[in-house]
Amino acid sequence: MQIPGLTSFERRHQRLISHRRFADRMLKAIGLWTIIALVGLAIGMAGYSAFEGMSLADSYVNAAMILAGMGPMGELKTTAGKIFAGSYAIFSGLLLIIATGFVLAPIFHRILHHFHVETHEQD
Repeated sequence: MQIPGLTSFERRHQRLISHRRFADRMLKAIGLWTIIALVGLAIGMAGYSAFEGMSLADSYVNAAMILAGMGPMGELKTTAGKIFAGSYAIFSGLLLIIATGFVLAPIFHRILHHFHVETHEQD
């Protein structure tokens, strides 16, 4: 699946895109990162609410802390909740690595593309 302007980068024979287009590409990447993080947060909140019977606020803080890599806030009481928390922690770590890759890819591509642009000067 390609997201126009985010996953389709210019080729070696193409010029660098303008600063405006690059800023648009970065806004799309940050937007995608935000959506991925919010979906991950919603999954965590739903799981803590369902498996541990936590309130909305407690579910939010526990999901947010694990998503941020800090660990859960409260003590887990059920076996299902503990299994969910462990699985959610693994999921969260991978989710943020993948989402961060979407933000870093355009930056790294622009830097590398700058040094590899082919010039068509005649000798």
